[in-house]
Amino acid sequence: MAVEEQRAGGRISRPEMRLVRRGFTDPAQAVRLLEGPELEGLADDPVLLDALGATADPDLALLGLARLLEAADEADRHTLRDTLTTSKPLRDRLLGVLGVSTALGEHLARHPHDWHVLVTFELRDMHPGPEDFRRALAEGVRGGDRNPANALRVAYRRCLLAIAARDLTGTTDLAQTAAELADLAGATLQTALDLAAEQDQEAAAACRLAVIGMGKCGGRELNYVSDVDVVFVAEPREGVGEQEALAAATRLAAALTRLCADTTGEGTIWPVDANLRPEGRNGPLVRTLASHLAYYQRWAKTWEFQALLKARPVAGDAELGAAYLEALAPMVWQAAARENFVADVQQMRRRVIDSIPATELDRQLKLGPGGLRDVEFSVQLLQLVHGRTDPALRSGNTLEALAALSRGGYVGRADAASLDAAYRFLRSLEHRIQLHRLRRTHLMPTAEEDLRRLARSLASLINDDTRSDPVAALQREWKRHAVEVRRLHEKLFYRPLLDAVAELPPGAAGLTPEAARARLEALGYADPAAALRHISALASGVSRKAAIQRTLLPVLLGWFADSADPDAGLLNFRLVSDALGRTPWYLRLLRDESAAAEQLARVLSAGRLAPDLLLRAPEAVAMLGDPQGLVPRGRAALQSEILAAVRRAGSTAAAVASARSVRRRELFRTAAADVLGRLGETPGEALDVAGEALTALNAATLQGALNACVAGWEAENGDLPTRIAVIAMGRFGGHELGYGSDADVLFVHEPLLGSLEQEAARAAQAVCHQLRTLLGAPSTEPPLLVDADLRPEGRSGPLVRSLASYAAYYRRWSHAWESQALLRAEPVAGDEELGVRFRGLIDPLRYPGTGVPERDLVEIRRIKARIEAERLPRGADPTTHTKIGRGGLADVEWTVQLLQLQHGHELPALRTTRTRLALAAAVEAGLVEAADAEVLDAAWVLASRVRAAVMLVRGRPGDSFPGEARELAGVARYLGYGAGHSGELVDDYRRTTRRARVVVDRLFYGGG
Repeated sequence: MAVEEQRAGGRISRPEMRLVRRGFTDPAQAVRLLEGPELEGLADDPVLLDALGATADPDLALLGLARLLEAADEADRHTLRDTLTTSKPLRDRLLGVLGVSTALGEHLARHPHDWHVLVTFELRDMHPGPEDFRRALAEGVRGGDRNPANALRVAYRRCLLAIAARDLTGTTDLAQTAAELADLAGATLQTALDLAAEQDQEAAAACRLAVIGMGKCGGRELNYVSDVDVVFVAEPREGVGEQEALAAATRLAAALTRLCADTTGEGTIWPVDANLRPEGRNGPLVRTLASHLAYYQRWAKTWEFQALLKARPVAGDAELGAAYLEALAPMVWQAAARENFVADVQQMRRRVIDSIPATELDRQLKLGPGGLRDVEFSVQLLQLVHGRTDPALRSGNTLEALAALSRGGYVGRADAASLDAAYRFLRSLEHRIQLHRLRRTHLMPTAEEDLRRLARSLASLINDDTRSDPVAALQREWKRHAVEVRRLHEKLFYRPLLDAVAELPPGAAGLTPEAARARLEALGYADPAAALRHISALASGVSRKAAIQRTLLPVLLGWFADSADPDAGLLNFRLVSDALGRTPWYLRLLRDESAAAEQLARVLSAGRLAPDLLLRAPEAVAMLGDPQGLVPRGRAALQSEILAAVRRAGSTAAAVASARSVRRRELFRTAAADVLGRLGETPGEALDVAGEALTALNAATLQGALNACVAGWEAENGDLPTRIAVIAMGRFGGHELGYGSDADVLFVHEPLLGSLEQEAARAAQAVCHQLRTLLGAPSTEPPLLVDADLRPEGRSGPLVRSLASYAAYYRRWSHAWESQALLRAEPVAGDEELGVRFRGLIDPLRYPGTGVPERDLVEIRRIKARIEAERLPRGADPTTHTKIGRGGLADVEWTVQLLQLQHGHELPALRTTRTRLALAAAVEAGLVEAADAEVLDAAWVLASRVRAAVMLVRGRPGDSFPGEARELAGVARYLGYGAGHSGELVDDYRRTTRRARVVVDRLFYGGG
């Protein structure tokens, strides 16, 4: 019965109250145990009761002691009782273990004589090593259970009991405890290998076998309960063939693994995990040294070299183990020179976090954010980068390596001290959790009694007072360390780069310029010298601006390094900062709004277009601090602002310039939102939103420019004698504009009543010509190129025609391709009523009641084939050209447009200028199978996104994948591919468009 229940019932006695004051939570049971025969005469011993009360869980310690005394024989029971009352060291060790570990208490109940092992560790300076553990295990196997495997497990737990006792009484610190656990593991592997060799002497005679410890075993930082990671390497003995030796070594390795993992009798010691070997589970369990070398020279991935950092021979043939290390170590320290090294390591860390179940994320001590793995990854990353030139860093032990990094100036002293303290606390917490039941776990428990036991056992490591509310104190300490680890993990790689270009206090170690350049190279900076100059320019000095930059840069450098072009990100940040550095709100925004800072870093390093737009008017950075700042604005809002700016301008040129200025700002808004993935949940949705936003922006700009040019003409000549409408064509009319698209248009006018047609035509010509000139003129603002080449007679025809002239032309001269082009015609600016009448004029042409005559069908197919054969640029790859290549935009659009020409008259849903909507309507009408439409849609979306990515990355339009590796990487990043996976993007594109071309051949060309 819990103490609260006993108090509530008014049944708590005076002896029970004395126990409550000592920390017992079930005093009634404690009294019963103390009054039992096992503890007879000890119930009133204040020394023993105080010792029990000082344990992590007095109730658990008392229960374990009672069971031990009950299990011991009479002589041993008498000796133990005497020792408990007379020997404080033994009393503290035994009760300390019993108050933390149910599992070790159960072991003592099964093997009561094992308490004597605690007496043999009297001296504080006595640190058992591998040979001591090997001797203890060998003696246990020889003198124990007739089953050697079971005797090994009993002997292992006896040694574990001694280690835990020293740990829990503070005789050893975390580093010593973890090293002893690793040494015990090595001794256990050696003893298991000896047993395997005794059982299979033929195999032992055929080979030399070395066991290489990996992971925490190799680094001498093992947990109480953990898989023991190993790699096996073997060589034939003299006169034995290689295959025979490998078969023999495999038998020995498998037998060793079974002995350690056997669950019969005393239960498993721990699983032996050999999955870090070459090829993992798919590779042979044992290889020769030459085979290991060949694999690492040719096939190994970055993470495999990172794993080798902790490799250490722990059992078997010592000479062969040393040869293994000597052969492979040089490769480890060249890993940082591999392409995408840092990105690979960081991506692996992110994958680990992403794999954690959501229900466990907040309880993970090891893998979660701010956990042990963050410390280990950070340290290993720095070791691999700088260990190439500094042998002092080449340690497999995390705390030793962290100390070496601090001594060498690779990590700041204060940061290293904080990480060391956090790592020791988190590992100690992990150890205490595992000790309770000797189970492999890295999760914080949730039960109140478990948390209370943990808090009391770690009281010396918790800054808060644990007496009043130990659970709350533990939680606060854990969260404090986790937050600190996360903070340091994010900046640890970058903070010393600032010290490399700053004045350090006397005696402080910092990165040398060479080490700083090596670190920047590892991060992916192509020009580390220039990067250091930018860092110096931003962070040097004693001004408030420099101080804020020193706070921001460590995090920003990490975000830049996550991109395909870190150099561009840092350079652009410097340029923006130079432009806005004296503006009070700029650095305050980045300092106080971490989301704004991250968004700026990602935009500045994602390519050229968005940064170029931003640098022309850096104040647009403010959008990033506004929750609605990256939401594209609608046509009405845009047009209202542009028209207001046009009216305020003092001249036609100034009015158009103001419209272009608004367009530039809004282009940045859309491009930044696109780069940051803020336009839609799916690629298709994001593409549609971007197309709609760019279409609305260009339409509003055209309307503003048209108003300005009309006003300018009227200021000089009087009222305009005609009405003008602007008809969008192509991707503009389809609301499918990309960042590099021209504005394809037709200009149509209609003379006002009483006006002369020739005067009206001249006026319309002058207005539209000026509109095109001013929108496309060289300027600090990006041009809007207005292309009217789809007009009747093309460039040979007049720029502007009257509605009657269009009607006459289409009635007499119109070709099939012109009807097809008109499928995407939509009025976007100018006189709305005239635009509606133009639409009424062309509807019979683009949706003919008779469908498409055979001769027109042949002509359309002939033109399409000719474009494919003649328009592809010289040297372009037809499998990757997004516009007219196989399965690209033209293939899909011409297929959809043919269906619109054939069926648009009887199916109103097909009467849309948008490709994807028309394709969906064709499916709904049964003209296209849903599976075929899905293939076509996927190809069209992907090709459109590639074109958008090329423009965003290069800052200029292109229809093919970039040839330069960094630009291609930027395109791949935009499309969601990780570092080093550009080739997968190209393969996926070819696969997607190849499938689309099969559908096009069938639907458009009439293939089988």
